[in-house]
Amino acid sequence: MVEQQAPAQDPLTEILKAASDPTRRGILTLLAQAGPTRVTEIAAHFDISLNAVSKHIKVLEQAGLVSRRTLWREHLIEVQMAPLALIDQWFAGLRSIWALRLEKLDDLLTKEPNDDR
Repeated sequence: MVEQQAPAQDPLTEILKAASDPTRRGILTLLAQAGPTRVTEIAAHFDISLNAVSKHIKVLEQAGLVSRRTLWREHLIEVQMAPLALIDQWFAGLRSIWALRLEKLDDLLTKEPNDDR
């Protein structure tokens, strides 16, 4: 029997999916503020089990939003900001579309009633 893998999604989709969960966003915020942090210290900030926090971290790792460094038995988790640039690029494209639309709306609103532009 051949096992089929789910088709790989584009990185932006993976990042948005990973960041869609409030707990994962909280973990990212915590790591951005605190720097590399042990998994147990991360778990202390949330009202969920250590196992649940580990699963959230695994999703963030798969999306490239965090990296894990192992020192003996300690696992240090660190936020990776570079993938977030994909979200910024996507929003920049949306902002430019809206800017054009707002300019057109402004033209319509400021147009004189007898002006045939």
